[in-house]
Amino acid sequence: MNGTPRVLNRTLLALAGLLMLAVGVGLVLIATVPAIAHWWQDYAGAQVDWLVDYEQRSRLIVTGQSWIWLAAAAYFVLVVVLMVTWIANQGKGRANTLVARAGTADDDGAAGVVKLSSAVAEQALKSALLERKDLLGVSVTSYDFNNETALKVRVLPRQGVAPHAVAEDVGELVAALDELLGVEVPVLLSIGAAARSRFTKAERVR
Repeated sequence: MNGTPRVLNRTLLALAGLLMLAVGVGLVLIATVPAIAHWWQDYAGAQVDWLVDYEQRSRLIVTGQSWIWLAAAAYFVLVVVLMVTWIANQGKGRANTLVARAGTADDDGAAGVVKLSSAVAEQALKSALLERKDLLGVSVTSYDFNNETALKVRVLPRQGVAPHAVAEDVGELVAALDELLGVEVPVLLSIGAAARSRFTKAERVR
């Protein structure tokens, strides 16, 4: 429901998994197959010798160091920037305004805008649900969805609580909220489960 780039995340995870799998298989082969181990030693040794020779031949006059190290530093800086950008793009889509309506025009003919914060609906639903003894946890968040604000309600019932009963009660609360606000707000209800719902010592609803 939020703006997290799930397809990109799954693609990156798949590529990283394949790369780690290939490295793992290669290490196992090097450690267990003598022919592959000898080939790797010869290949790696030749590459190291070439890199050392090229590093000596590619030193800059100004710094006395090879431009390879500058390129490596620039590469890692680029990697850090890309990682920070990727992290910043996770979980986007949160909405701060639930409803925005144009107000009546004043004497000068200018009309204002009346905005209702998403926190109003979030706190109202959360407070009402937290009063229930059959719920271990409640979270309500607002997201931009199809150019309008939608609420995501996640509840964690105790063991033995009927999910359909919880869904009906949440639906009644949402209907009351819609009537209070005068506008229908799209709501996504998520009913979860956790290990603590099985081991909690509090009273359970059967």
